[in-house]
Amino acid sequence: MRMARIGVLSDQQATGRRHRYGINVFETYIGEVLAHAGLPFQWINRAEDIQVYDPDVLIIALAEEDPETEEAIWAYSEQGGTVISYGGLNRLATRLGCYELRELPVGYTHPDQLGAFGDVALRHLGAKPWDIGAASAAYGAQSFGTLCKDTPDGTEAGAVRLQFNVGQGRIDRWSVNIPKTIVMFQQGTGPVIHDGVPARDGTGSVDEGILKADDACGMDWELDRLHTETGAPYFAYPYADIWRERLIAHLLQIVTGKGMTVPLIGYWPDGVPCVATISHDSDHNIDESAETTLEVLKECGIHSTWCMIEPGYSPSVYERVLREGHELAFHYNALDVQNGRWGGDEFGRQFEWLKQATGLHAVTSNKNHYTRYEGWGELFEWCEQNGIQADQTRGPSKKGNIGFIFGTCHPYFPIAWFDQHNRLYDVLEISFLTQDLDHISLADSSVVIPFLEQTAKAEGAAHFLFHQIHIHQQPAVTDALRKVVDEAVKRGFRFWTSEQINQWERARREIRIDGIDEQGEIRASGTIGVNDIIVYLPSPDKEAGPDMVERFGVPCRKVVLNRSASNQPV
Repeated sequence: MRMARIGVLSDQQATGRRHRYGINVFETYIGEVLAHAGLPFQWINRAEDIQVYDPDVLIIALAEEDPETEEAIWAYSEQGGTVISYGGLNRLATRLGCYELRELPVGYTHPDQLGAFGDVALRHLGAKPWDIGAASAAYGAQSFGTLCKDTPDGTEAGAVRLQFNVGQGRIDRWSVNIPKTIVMFQQGTGPVIHDGVPARDGTGSVDEGILKADDACGMDWELDRLHTETGAPYFAYPYADIWRERLIAHLLQIVTGKGMTVPLIGYWPDGVPCVATISHDSDHNIDESAETTLEVLKECGIHSTWCMIEPGYSPSVYERVLREGHELAFHYNALDVQNGRWGGDEFGRQFEWLKQATGLHAVTSNKNHYTRYEGWGELFEWCEQNGIQADQTRGPSKKGNIGFIFGTCHPYFPIAWFDQHNRLYDVLEISFLTQDLDHISLADSSVVIPFLEQTAKAEGAAHFLFHQIHIHQQPAVTDALRKVVDEAVKRGFRFWTSEQINQWERARREIRIDGIDEQGEIRASGTIGVNDIIVYLPSPDKEAGPDMVERFGVPCRKVVLNRSASNQPV
């Protein structure tokens, strides 16, 4: 079976023009979405190179809006290629018998087919729908799903996706700018320069005068929260992850519909359906609280990530933390009321303190104290400059905005602002869901099961934060930690540290599927030292067999590369 060639057109001239005028090109984040799924693809920098690469599927990230580019895309489709666009190709609207409608900055979509999350009304952060005209019949125009304005039950504003037959090929156009929507959920609706809007019910007072990650949030307090049986509110759905699922499912359906396959790399090793991680912030730096926490972790049989804030614990505590298999990480303090300061020089000074205090030459992870945050990507720059490979800052600071506040439970590489040409930062973000459950002034542990169940559906990483001081002083918080561990283990989660997540994610992204021979054997590179790698091969046929599984709604053959001795089939 032939591997499909996937090309992504990102016209460099068009990108440069937008950057000169201060416009972000978040559409290129499609590359991160495909890379995280392990899908091989080729960047195409100019429309005239489409014929040179000759992909089986052409994804339009950004194209010049000129007659030459329009003709190149049209000719490609006429000759049998399939084009996918996410809110673009507006020059083709009239040619396809459609009318451009007003852009919708926010709204909800009702999908035409169900995925792992069922019929969830899926929030978007940018759509440009088309209206089908009578002339579209000449291209066999079909519409899929429903786009609603503002709210899940708002006025219908067009289809989620349109499909057109052009010559021997076809053009599929999503109304939603999916890559941009994913970015704006994960990284916020813009730079953090002022307080966010608080919740009307008093559970989310983000307007307290401290700039934080959750001050620029793409969620809606009323529309995107559910409540547990105890009345605890939480952001219920990882919208960015669901959009990823929809995007990849559609791509796989196109590929298999052409009688081809394209490999995906499993999110986690074989035998690890999803991951849970516990982190701690040392804050008050009381040695006794660290000792208590270490005993609780030993009882639970897990390892965790310890984010250290100046002035830190006694040296003997660090020695024990490391000896017992936990990770020591950084806890940058930019909180003004504690004499902290937002700045790269101060970040570097505090980080040097950490290395001297712990004796470590390298530290993998950081989490900002109180989720303190400003701007867009400065924090990631500082992490890069200091050799920190992973960050955990993006999480809730209030009782009422816990859950999937940034739309994801997957580790991801964030994108820079236009002034840095929308590059990807070399820092893996591992956002957290909540902190200190059953604390006297925070959320209760009724959210544990919903968080784990939604994370399992997304095959993500469920990150819970527990401060050592609260584990030491509040037995209810300790019991909540035990509950997290018990419920996660019941559901097959494996507990990893932030460092382990970072190592795995970076290693799996180095894997390349070079080909599949006539016997179905996979040729791969970049697998040395990486065990239990899952490769999924979508199949055009609904064949049965012990190695066949469903992935993104498509039957796939599951292959495990470098199976470890402890993971041999029984």
